[in-house]
Amino acid sequence: MNTARRRPAAVGYALLLPSLIGVGGFLLLPVAVVLWLSVHSWNLLGPITFSGWDNWRSVLSDRQFGHSILVTLALTAIVVPVQTALGFTVAALVARRGAGSTVLRVVYALPWMCAPVVVGVVWQWIFAPTGGALNALLGRRVEWLSSPTLALPAVASVIVWMNVGYVALFFVAGIRAIPGEILDAGALDGATGWRRTRWLMLPLLRPTMFFVLVTGVLSVFQTFDVVYALTGGGPDHRTDVVGMRIYSEAFEAAHPGRAAVMAVVVFAVMFVITVAQHRYFRDRTSYEY
Repeated sequence: MNTARRRPAAVGYALLLPSLIGVGGFLLLPVAVVLWLSVHSWNLLGPITFSGWDNWRSVLSDRQFGHSILVTLALTAIVVPVQTALGFTVAALVARRGAGSTVLRVVYALPWMCAPVVVGVVWQWIFAPTGGALNALLGRRVEWLSSPTLALPAVASVIVWMNVGYVALFFVAGIRAIPGEILDAGALDGATGWRRTRWLMLPLLRPTMFFVLVTGVLSVFQTFDVVYALTGGGPDHRTDVVGMRIYSEAFEAAHPGRAAVMAVVVFAVMFVITVAQHRYFRDRTSYEY
């Protein structure tokens, strides 16, 4: 390569260097540390010793960790469909270019911008069996967060409340990107109301739907702050999501090696789910109107 070509390439790499440092320091390096920890034993104070596959055998045979994965999958099955449906409904209303639509978008997004721990503390007061706002409104005592039956739906409702505005913003952008000519042509053919939504808007919103579903699943699998503030794992471990289990294993039980294995397993589960979603939408999505 001659000097004339080397100079632009050197400038390009120099401009990429800050981003590469960030990716290496905050993404690749932590992943390497987690993989390294997964084959070592450490109690956070003493020396680090090589343990081989002991941590892996221990975690893969741990029923409590398997239970936490099932709890997280159940939470995902509740949260993602509900917040997607509500987000689309809100977006369909806000996307209409009317007075106050900008204010509404800001209001709907506020819960998502709040600190999860703060949201958890506020909702803990709302769900409180004595003096709680919800029970005062209902006029009866309900153990929302200490009931094995109600704890997980209560946590799911808080997560949905936080994320609906975030989901709606993407649907608003997707709806407004649909050419008006397509909707007008559909209206001439009788596609109004639910037919317009079912046969025109939803198919054209599949790229947005794919993004919302993937990020929704990833978000639920990374949930920790809200659950920690609301239930701390819940009655009879009914809200013991994988984020709680990894935290407890790493800092309460002082087994970061086992926690690292759990993190790798959770990553593998999320990767499989994401690939499955991609394959489903790959042949059903058009990115050009």
